[in-house]
Amino acid sequence: MGGRRRSTIREVADRAGVSVATVSRILSGSYPAAPATRARVMRAVKELDYVANAHARALAGTPSKSVAIVLNSVISPHYAHVAQGVETQAAAEGRLCLIGTTGGDPERELAMVKFMREQHAEAVILVGNVVADDRYRERMSQYAHALAAIGSRLVLCGRPPLGPDVPAVMVEYDNAGGAFAATSHLLSAGHERILFVGRRPGYTTADGRLAGYRRALDAHRVPHDPALEVEGTMEWHEGYRMMKERLAAGPPDFTAVFCLNDLIAGGAHKALAEHGLRVPDDVSMVGFDDLPPSLDLGLTTVHLPHEEVGRTAVRLALEHEARGGTPPHVTLGTHLVVRDSVRPRFR
Repeated sequence: MGGRRRSTIREVADRAGVSVATVSRILSGSYPAAPATRARVMRAVKELDYVANAHARALAGTPSKSVAIVLNSVISPHYAHVAQGVETQAAAEGRLCLIGTTGGDPERELAMVKFMREQHAEAVILVGNVVADDRYRERMSQYAHALAAIGSRLVLCGRPPLGPDVPAVMVEYDNAGGAFAATSHLLSAGHERILFVGRRPGYTTADGRLAGYRRALDAHRVPHDPALEVEGTMEWHEGYRMMKERLAAGPPDFTAVFCLNDLIAGGAHKALAEHGLRVPDDVSMVGFDDLPPSLDLGLTTVHLPHEEVGRTAVRLALEHEARGGTPPHVTLGTHLVVRDSVRPRFR
C-alpha cells in the first residue's frame, strides 16, 4: 500500500449513496441505521480501505498504542485474573492497558465500548456474563463494525458469538464441558440428588454450566428434577442465602451440591456448617473457577485458565489486526481439580 492516497469520508459517502453525516454516525456506532444502509457504508469502507479519523489522528500525532478491557468488576477474582492476563500480554506487546467496569449494566457496557473506540484502542475486550438479547446483539454488532473500520477489533471472552458476518474475535472456555465433568464426578461417587445452586436464566455463563449439569444427568440416566435447581446470582452472599433458604424449607433432599462458582460454594459451605452439616461427611460439594475460596475449603472444582483467556484475547486481536481475514474463534479447555469435598455415597 506504500504511497497510496488515503480515501476520504466523502468518497465513502458517494460510493454508498448516503451523506457524509450518515457515514460518520454509522462509523461512530451511534446511529440506528437500517441494516441495508449500514451494509452499504461498511462495504464502501472496505472497498476503499478507508480508515476513520485518519486526518484527526495525523493532526493529534501518533497516540500511545493500547488495548482495552471492559468487565463487570475488578473485585471479583475471576475478572481480576483475566484482567491480569490482558495486562501481562499487553505489556509484552508494548501496549498500554485501559480498564473499564460496568457493574453488569448493559447500557454502561455499550457506552464504555464507544468510549474505548474513541480512545483508538487497538482491541476492545469484553469479558464475562451478559444477557445476549436482540438489542444487545444489534448494538454490539454495530460497534464491532465501527471498531473494524478504524483498524481495531472487538474481542468477546466467554460470550456467545454475534453472528457470522460480525468482525469480532471469540475466546471462550468450555463451561458446559467443565460442568459435565464436575457433575459426572459426583454421579460416579453415587450421588443422584445433586442440588444445582446458581441457576440464572438468560445469562450466558450460567446457562452453559447448567447445560453441562443436565447433560451429565442424562448421560448417567439420572432423572432431571427441576426442583433441584436454585436460582441466584454469582456472589458469596447469594450462595449463603440460597442454601439457608433451602435448608429452612425442610430436611435436605440432596446429597451433593454443584455450585455455579467458588464464591457461591463459599457461602453455601458456611450455611451448611451453621445447619450442622459437614462437607464432605454429610454433603458433597463441587465448585467452578478454581479461585478463592476453593483452596481454603479443599473444594473440588473446575479450573478455568483465567489469565490465559486474557493473554489469548490480546494476542489474537493484535494478530488479526495485522493479518486480517476471518476473525478467529478459540475455545480454551477446562479441567477438574479433585480435592477433599466429595465423598462416595454407598447405597
